[in-house]
Amino acid sequence: MKALLIIFSLLLIFLVAGLWVGTGSYPDRWRIDERKLMQEQENKAKKEEIRKIQAELNDVASGKDALEERARSELGMTKKGETFFEVVLQPEIKDDAKKKPVKEAESVVDEVQQQPAQSENKGND
Repeated sequence: MKALLIIFSLLLIFLVAGLWVGTGSYPDRWRIDERKLMQEQENKAKKEEIRKIQAELNDVASGKDALEERARSELGMTKKGETFFEVVLQPEIKDDAKKKPVKEAESVVDEVQQQPAQSENKGND
């Protein structure tokens, strides 16, 4: 019986020692968890860096298209082998729009011409 108690005691000691020493022990798992957290942080930083680079690439790609469109529309630039045609349309001016400012200007001129004549008449009285 005493031998059995000694065997179980030694077995218990080896099992408890296995929890604290060696592969799969608590300290080993804590180190693994710390490395895992550090790796996750590095992965997040790398993903953010990749996202920024991807955004820059998208901006460059769309910026090139926007730049090309602006050069075509504002500067009349073309690519090799293209022909540029510019159509210039003259705006239509309605008759009412032409006459209205002229009529207003004529009434202002008449008022200005009448004011000096009235002031001259006051001085002669």
